[in-house]
Amino acid sequence: MKKRPYLLLLLLFLSFGLFHSFSSYAQVSPNLGTTSAMLEKASSAMDNGDFKKANGIFRDIIESNQPIPPEMPYLFSKTLFELGQYHNAQSFVNKYLDLNGFKGSYYKQAKALQAELAHPLEEIASCEYCDARGYRYGTCTTCHGEGKSEQSCSLCRGRGVIGCSRCAGDGLVTKKNVFNIVEYFECERCSGKGRLTCTSCHGTLVETDFCPVCEGSGHILTEELCDHTVPEK
Repeated sequence: MKKRPYLLLLLLFLSFGLFHSFSSYAQVSPNLGTTSAMLEKASSAMDNGDFKKANGIFRDIIESNQPIPPEMPYLFSKTLFELGQYHNAQSFVNKYLDLNGFKGSYYKQAKALQAELAHPLEEIASCEYCDARGYRYGTCTTCHGEGKSEQSCSLCRGRGVIGCSRCAGDGLVTKKNVFNIVEYFECERCSGKGRLTCTSCHGTLVETDFCPVCEGSGHILTEELCDHTVPEK
């Protein structure tokens, strides 16, 4: 019987390929047990009324880049609702219903949560003291709420003077006489200096413009959830 070394090599190659594929799958396959265990801890924290702890665990699950359990968006939205983060709660409960539909284990609870969110979201939309997410505005510390601030003049760049546009900064202008000969005259606009007092800051070196921090609104965002009452001055 003749030996067929090429068959042996082929078998070895196939065996190595299958082993390598299995090893690669084992390395990249998602660790479902990790997220399930974390979800149980978050649910336990919710049962104990510790929604801040649950919030932290849910965020850890998201940042872990592991597969998210299908029921987590609802549980997270409920946690956010209890913490007063109504805008984020709406996003996650809507996501839960989009993913699971009426077949989801928390379908009825999710629909009830949507109804509960309607009123606080209306309050946020009509409130002038917070942004669309419900976070209260704070007074801008740069312009002190005025929306404008003094800045280095953008036209003269803080020099107080600009070049004369009539003589291009030379201090002289040219004219042709009746004999078509070019003659030089002192620029009347700048009196031969070639420079003019800045027309924007008038030599003060600064100009008043929209505050670069709050962009003229007079307020900045804070991490404080708004209670929709007039802020104390």
